Amino acid sequence: MAEISNYLFVRHLRAEPSSHVIHYKNGRPHRSGRGAAFWFLPLEAAIVEIPVDDRELSFLFHGRSADFQDVTAQGVLTFRVIEPSVLAERIDFGIHLGSGRHLREPLAQLSGLLTQLAQQFALDYIAVTGVRELLAHGHERIRQRIHAGLLGDDTLAGLGLELVSVRIAAIRPSADLEKALESPTRERIQQEADEAGFARRALAVEKERAIAENELQNRIELARREQQLITERGANDRKRASEKAEAERIGAEGRSRCAKIDAEAEAEALRLVEQARLEAERERMNINRELPPAVIFGLAAQELAGKLQRIDHLNLSPDSFGPLLGNLMRAGTDKLERELGQGEG
Repeated sequence: MAEISNYLFVRHLRAEPSSHVIHYKNGRPHRSGRGAAFWFLPLEAAIVEIPVDDRELSFLFHGRSADFQDVTAQGVLTFRVIEPSVLAERIDFGIHLGSGRHLREPLAQLSGLLTQLAQQFALDYIAVTGVRELLAHGHERIRQRIHAGLLGDDTLAGLGLELVSVRIAAIRPSADLEKALESPTRERIQQEADEAGFARRALAVEKERAIAENELQNRIELARREQQLITERGANDRKRASEKAEAERIGAEGRSRCAKIDAEAEAEALRLVEQARLEAERERMNINRELPPAVIFGLAAQELAGKLQRIDHLNLSPDSFGPLLGNLMRAGTDKLERELGQGEG
């Protein structure tokens, strides 16, 4: 919007660089330019301000497809003014000389005209196309139809306009139709999700089975190793007991051999002692055999007297004492004779 300053009878206008200003004086163009600034007399001036920057026009079309379904197309149309003087002749862009605002609504009028042109080309395509085709490929084809139609139409050139771009943001059916069209896809996605869930559960079951099998195999292996350990322990215990028994047997044999050797030595010693005793007794018997009975009797009496501690009574009868005394006397006489015989000799 242009800025107008009031100085008594004279006013000053300053326009933005994106606006083209045409100053009419006495019904004829006096000056024009983009971003102009000049003084003017309000009583003899008429001023037009036309925006020459890129303008975006949003549109929303409601149409019916070839299969009688309501469809809405939404997009943006971008245009700009390339010949302001031509557009000023077709549409009133005059401004108020006091405030600088447009006296009419030229941009709304221009937007309505362009919207109707674009809607015509879009609806012509929608009317001959099914709703599924529109939803699948309608964005690009509607954009191409509008762009080609506006470029081929003389209306834009007659208004001094240039088409910059056309964009289709969305193509939507009615809410009920959209829900109906989404149902198969939603069901298919749900089925895929269910199948994925089933596959996940089956995989989990398979993994649990594998885990259970591994645990069972581990238990079997542990049982086998435990059995092997018990077998090894039994073998070790048997070997230990066998070695212990063998050691005890060897010890017993050693002790038995030692006892046998000791017994044999003791028996041999006893045999030798008894043999010596027997020989001594035999010698003594031989000696005693050669002694006279009186001497033997005396020796027996002497031995008996040595073993008796005391004699309480002693009975000597003439029958026993007489022969004994006679024997003693003979023995004494024989001994005396032997001594005498030895002396003479």
